[in-house]
Amino acid sequence: MIRFISDLHLNPAEPATTDAFLRFLDGPAHECETLWILGDLFEYWAGDDDLENPFNAQMADALRAVADSGVDIRVIVGNRDFLLGPVFAERAGVSIVAEPYPIELGGTPAILMHGDSLCTDDLPYMQFRAMVRNPAWQAQFLAQPLAVRRKIAEDLRAKSEMAKQEKDVGIMDVNAGAVERAFHDSGAAVLIHGHTHRPARHELNVDGRACQRWVLADWHGKAQWLEWNGSALSAQKEQ
Repeated sequence: MIRFISDLHLNPAEPATTDAFLRFLDGPAHECETLWILGDLFEYWAGDDDLENPFNAQMADALRAVADSGVDIRVIVGNRDFLLGPVFAERAGVSIVAEPYPIELGGTPAILMHGDSLCTDDLPYMQFRAMVRNPAWQAQFLAQPLAVRRKIAEDLRAKSEMAKQEKDVGIMDVNAGAVERAFHDSGAAVLIHGHTHRPARHELNVDGRACQRWVLADWHGKAQWLEWNGSALSAQKEQ
């Protein structure tokens, strides 16, 4: 069994979601062969030295317990936690992989993404994304003291929330052309992503092929995931 989650935005200010995550790790996660985390596990990540934060350490150790039980946990970073690195991966027992990541579901080719790179209509965000994903920018950022980085991350988060209020709702969703290119370039028939907080299954035709785009749910005090049971995908949630 494979399960996919994203957009938990874990932080101490949202204890209900933290509790849901820990319940998920104690239960459904242990039933997986592979658990995929498709970005924004954390509300923000200022660098792997932020594991000195007790909350972050607790989340990493909870993941490690699942990994040590034999579950293969794989992570694609999101727009909030793109600085997750090798120290976190070692502590949590996870593998961090690049997107788009190809997998097969019952012989059907699929790709996994966080989803923010598909939102090409949001030009200011795409410019920001290009900047912060640049290795030179990241090196300069990580060279600053942790307290400074935390403050910058919190300020960027606040500005992002304010900017959302001023943006047209449509530009914060995926661009149809970008989605078609992802299918065309990969040859996949299934795309699974998060980021937009608009859980749904979309049917489309690309290059004469029937394709599906599954959008993962964000978490608000309840665990929600997409599940591959060996024959079909289905959206699931904590009862």
